[in-house]
Amino acid sequence: MRLLFNNKLATAGLLVFALIVVTALLAPVLPLPDPDVTAPADRLMRPLSEGHLLGTDALGRDILSRLVWGSRVSLAVGVSATLIAAFFGSLIGLVAGYAGGRVDTLLMRGIDMVMAFPYILLALAIVAVLGPGLLNALYAIAVVNIPFFARNIRGIALGLSRREFVDAARLSGKSHAQILFIEVLPNVLPVIIITMSTTVGWMILETAGLSFLGLGAQPPQADLGSMLGDGRKILFTAPHVSIIPGVMIFILVMSINLLGDGVRDVLDPRLKSGALTRPVARTAVERRQVPEGATPAPGAVLDVQGLRTEFHIGSQVFRAVGGVDMRIGKGECLGIVGESGSGKSVAAMSIMGLVPTPPGRITGGVALFDGEDLFSVSDERVRQLRGLAVSHVFQDPLSTLHPLFTVGEQLVEAIEAHQPLSRSQAREKAAELLSLVRIPNPVERLKAYPHELSGGMRQRVCIAMALAGEARVIIADEPTTALDVTVQAQVLSLLDTLRKERNAGILFITHDFGVVSAICDRVAVMYAGQFVETGETGEILRAPAHPYTAKLIDCVPVLGEPDRRLDAIEGRPPVVNDLPVGCAFAARCPRAEDDCRAGPIALTEFAPGRQVRCIHPLIGETQNV
Repeated sequence: MRLLFNNKLATAGLLVFALIVVTALLAPVLPLPDPDVTAPADRLMRPLSEGHLLGTDALGRDILSRLVWGSRVSLAVGVSATLIAAFFGSLIGLVAGYAGGRVDTLLMRGIDMVMAFPYILLALAIVAVLGPGLLNALYAIAVVNIPFFARNIRGIALGLSRREFVDAARLSGKSHAQILFIEVLPNVLPVIIITMSTTVGWMILETAGLSFLGLGAQPPQADLGSMLGDGRKILFTAPHVSIIPGVMIFILVMSINLLGDGVRDVLDPRLKSGALTRPVARTAVERRQVPEGATPAPGAVLDVQGLRTEFHIGSQVFRAVGGVDMRIGKGECLGIVGESGSGKSVAAMSIMGLVPTPPGRITGGVALFDGEDLFSVSDERVRQLRGLAVSHVFQDPLSTLHPLFTVGEQLVEAIEAHQPLSRSQAREKAAELLSLVRIPNPVERLKAYPHELSGGMRQRVCIAMALAGEARVIIADEPTTALDVTVQAQVLSLLDTLRKERNAGILFITHDFGVVSAICDRVAVMYAGQFVETGETGEILRAPAHPYTAKLIDCVPVLGEPDRRLDAIEGRPPVVNDLPVGCAFAARCPRAEDDCRAGPIALTEFAPGRQVRCIHPLIGETQNV
């Protein structure tokens, strides 16, 4: 409900809809005249007349009373038709999607036959066969909307039925009915609810349409559609008779649609973070204080100073990055290492504005690329620099590459985005890039789709795309995590060779100190959104200063030492919306004392090129690596 109330339009729709529903439910106890009693002497009285707030119709019946009772009838029919259509349509969609084969073909061809007729004409035909009446109109509206639910649910169930958790349920011995209603249905249920919430308004409109034509509610019973139809003959002489129910239909359907959109956003797993709008093309920059006169460090192609990135979700603020400094020189590789959730990827994605807004936003710091603050430049300038000056290599190449286009088409697109080359020239350059990343037979590989390549080759394609614009800084976000050891070594060697040949800086993100030792010149250890130790890779591996760094190194197996104990780090990292006042690692640190929890701890330099955020560092204690 909190997420729903964050959406002002959905909240307004909820309030209006709730007011209408409560009024309609209280119709029997409200002091209203009988909606069906005629009074010819009081016919066509104007609104605000004595005893008739909204006036009367051509038979002298009170419009306010008929409006309240008519809304009650329209709501009941609309909701009932939606429930019937949702039940049968979802059931057909679930069975067809899960069963497949002949069952799917038979059910879907039946749905196709229903959809072959225009829905309103089909509804009219059903009512014509069954006869005019509100109940028959309900059946007709429900039937013509069953295909809408069946089609939507069938597509989702079809994908879920091929998922691993369904295979696991089959292996556990569950029956088809158990799998369908225990495993598949809970995953489809949010979609059913979303579809229902956005369909109720349409059902009410359709019911009103049939009643307007005289096929729904029959005299003297009132619903909104029949009231609108009664007033059409006297539209020019007494317009209020038609306008009032018309406005009511508009308000009712609009409130339901606004509420339905809000329910959809709340139940959508991609929007549960509280961001009720779609992410924009660039991370919002809302720096509380804009640094003035910031200059890059000598020799640095990218210098990030005091970076702070937050996620605002409702009333909570998640401080994912709490003020970090990163400097990358030409041909240098800086590694960022830490546990999952420490803020490594958010820090890297913040540089080029790739953190989704909402809910993310950059609230502090500067990112200087050749002296130009990336947080101050225009969106167009950022678009020009993406891929051309700073490029990314992400963790999962299968989700990064588009499945419907060949790798050649995607490489050519990346090249043409920043270079004025013809199609043939761009394709030649794409083949050169594939050759550069050691992919054999590159011309033929350009014709391959991502699923036709191995994981290592897909990752090489992503590296080739990162090199398409002659990037001076490459951000590699755990590019070897999903690869086996042999391919991982090949990719690391490739990145190391390319950065030396092209003199490009690399920001390398990983969990593994073993990977860091293979490619990185310097390393920054990150914990709870802050760097806790920085320095030369060899020095940190030999003598870590921060207890967290030592614990991470202890998790790395050492070749030739089979008896070496691999220590796990006890406890869990703190949540970044409730960080402790003092050292964030104190709760897990064996050396923590009272002064560690007293207040913020600064990142201090204790040796040339070495910094640590610790009051009781491990200085002088050599690590056996």
